[in-house]
Amino acid sequence: MSLLLHWSAISDVGRVRKDNQDSGYAGPWLLTVCDGVGGAARGDIASSTAVAQLRRLDEQPTGEPDDLLGLVSGALHRAHDRINDLVDEDPSINGTSTTATVALFDGRRIAMGHVGDSRAYLWRAGRLSQLTKDHTFVQTLIDEGRISEAESRVHPHRNLILKALGGPGDVEPDLFLVELEAGDRLLLCSDGASGVLDDARLGDIVGTGSPDYAAVELVRASLEAGSSDNVTCIVADVLTEEQASADASWAELEPMLVGAASELRRKPSRGTKPGSGGLFRGHRSGDTGELEPVQADIPDDVPFAISSDPLDPEAARYAPRPPRRLAWLRPLFGILVLGGIVWVAAAVAWSWSQDQYFVGEEEGAVVIYRGLNTDLPGVPLNEPFETTDVELDRLSDFDAGKVREGIEVDDLDDARRAVDNLAAKQAPVDEPADDSTAASGEPTAGATDSPTGGTTGGTTPAPPGPASGSGPGSATEEP
Repeated sequence: MSLLLHWSAISDVGRVRKDNQDSGYAGPWLLTVCDGVGGAARGDIASSTAVAQLRRLDEQPTGEPDDLLGLVSGALHRAHDRINDLVDEDPSINGTSTTATVALFDGRRIAMGHVGDSRAYLWRAGRLSQLTKDHTFVQTLIDEGRISEAESRVHPHRNLILKALGGPGDVEPDLFLVELEAGDRLLLCSDGASGVLDDARLGDIVGTGSPDYAAVELVRASLEAGSSDNVTCIVADVLTEEQASADASWAELEPMLVGAASELRRKPSRGTKPGSGGLFRGHRSGDTGELEPVQADIPDDVPFAISSDPLDPEAARYAPRPPRRLAWLRPLFGILVLGGIVWVAAAVAWSWSQDQYFVGEEEGAVVIYRGLNTDLPGVPLNEPFETTDVELDRLSDFDAGKVREGIEVDDLDDARRAVDNLAAKQAPVDEPADDSTAASGEPTAGATDSPTGGTTGGTTPAPPGPASGSGPGSATEEP
């Protein structure tokens, strides 16, 4: 059984804002609400640009359910890219972005796409259920059990969104399917309505009257509840073909473009005088025209009229985003990556240092060192590799000084050649005297008495045959 939609859409600038940054579209196959973010960065440009891209989906889709989700995802990504293109063309609007809630209808189900904090609801059998989940900071607090839904409505950071179309990076929309039944009613709205009306109040209004009446009543109730934002609501009934043919108003339905995306403001309600500033006169007749805002004396230098609220909600929506859940993983991952890079760099540096050599000294001896000819406090960068028999004391002062400073070489072979050169330059070693001979007073072998009673170095061969001698001090060998 094929189902049909009977829709109504309305967008109002509200009691405080000077311009409407919401945009909405409702047609036979597509319902969408976009809430511009950016304040001075022109959120109206972002929302109207997104709707211009998304409304191209408003034709009867064919194919499998996955094809529906692919169509919605593709349209959201194209809207995201188009907004970024506009920022590239005009840097003065840098910072603009928009929420987007999309419902693509195929006659039996809707494919939902969602980014930001606009919402979609389903009214079925007297019960209202929220289809989308806000991408907001306060929603993360609700999920963690730190605050309640009621507390989130007055939280100082209730306007901080974590996802939007436009801005750096890619967009990751929530995508899912919802099977519909005859008698269902769909509500898509910006946070100007859902931010001030709880589910009970929303359900009470959505379940009443025609789509026209419910849409207008939702806007009126939102403003009366104190909404300081733009308010956009789209209400659509799910009908059978028989129900649609029995409703004379269904045959006259045309696609509706509201808010910043509309080229012209829609006509005010019948009975409302132009420029009178009256709000919702005749709304119960079902007129869904964009309603005239309550006129307020707002100075040009004041972006919003509630002076007791120090935080402009629209400015807050573009404030720096709070960290996401498990945000500690990102810096931890960064530290691990940085540590890995440092470790690899240190390993490469150490490996390189082990192929470096220089000639130095240790305890008076010339030594070949492996490593760098420098040290860090507490971190040795070299170690003795080969100890030679070249003594520093036997080198000239010049060569010894060079060794003490460290002689740089290209490799181990070059270091050994440098040691050989030093060995060739070292002075000869003097022969030490025999301690036992000097103590007895006898001349050493190979030494002769000098005329002065001393000895002279050299070796004298002994004569053959028996030795003879006379006089005192001579030695005679007995037979």
